[in-house]
Amino acid sequence: MTATELALVLDAPGAHRLVDREQTAPGPGEARVRVHASGICGSDREIYQGNRPEGYVRYPVTPGHEWSGTVEAVGAGVPASLVGRKVVGEGFRNCQVCDRCHAGETTLCGAGYEETGFTQPGAMADTLTLPARLLHPLPDDADLTEAALLEPAACIAAAVLKANAQPGERVAVVGTGTLGMLAVQFLAAISPAELLVVGTRPDREQLSYDFGATEFRTRDHLDTAENRYDVVIETAGSASAAQTSASLVRRGGRLVLTGIPAAGAVGLDPTDLVVRQLTVHTVFGAAPDAWAHAVRVFGAGLLTPAPLITHRLPLAEFATAIDLVGSGDPKVGKVLLLPSGGSA
Repeated sequence: MTATELALVLDAPGAHRLVDREQTAPGPGEARVRVHASGICGSDREIYQGNRPEGYVRYPVTPGHEWSGTVEAVGAGVPASLVGRKVVGEGFRNCQVCDRCHAGETTLCGAGYEETGFTQPGAMADTLTLPARLLHPLPDDADLTEAALLEPAACIAAAVLKANAQPGERVAVVGTGTLGMLAVQFLAAISPAELLVVGTRPDREQLSYDFGATEFRTRDHLDTAENRYDVVIETAGSASAAQTSASLVRRGGRLVLTGIPAAGAVGLDPTDLVVRQLTVHTVFGAAPDAWAHAVRVFGAGLLTPAPLITHRLPLAEFATAIDLVGSGDPKVGKVLLLPSGGSA
């Protein structure tokens, strides 16, 4: 008898359904993962609302790019020892043969954009099948609920690696959402002299301190004339976030932008960048080295995502979860969907 499983499908913006689909065996080089939890972020709202940039979603699609689970089957050519392992996995389905892939810059793959949960089936289902080479095994005692946040953590790890922050430097994070709070933890781990957090949510102040910040300020109490920070990582994605972040960087300092603002955002002044000799990096997604870094830091106990998780819902409550993510309610943090059989 053929096994079936539950999956969420977005046929078009605003149109979703739960389906029973046939469970297939993983092909050569693939692994099938039993999904424990799948997180929802702003990009999932984009594909639900239909405002994700053209070329970065393909309907119909099963969403879910933030996930954790356990390998339950592998295809030919994949080590059998992976079966039973707790894992997370990279989302970008890179070609592995272009020059950017060979350079380790898999998010810039020359074959074009393909990503789990956007153009390829994602983790809002009982199982997820993907190339086994994208998997990152976790310690046996890893908390899979927390591990569902390792995808955004990997994106922030990419920013931290590009920033190359050193012990004793003055660092700042602009943005207090999931990415910002994860950035605080990564930067705290390098023992900075100062760690400023800037945001619009006063309710994030205590959490920022809990994660290692030495100072917290809301945007309206920010002195942008200070520009004394060696490293600033921007995670807010608001219209003025890049400009605010640049204003905090010392002459010769480093700025990393991760947010994607809507059209009409305030740009950076090229004269200011040149005269102050700022180094500016940007991040979209996470390459393998960033994933490995995030998993390593998580395994060492230096990354604790659990306080960011506020809601855990069954797959059938996808619409409710999407509404929560876009509600603006300060009591809503990371929202997780738990497929059938999943428990937090």
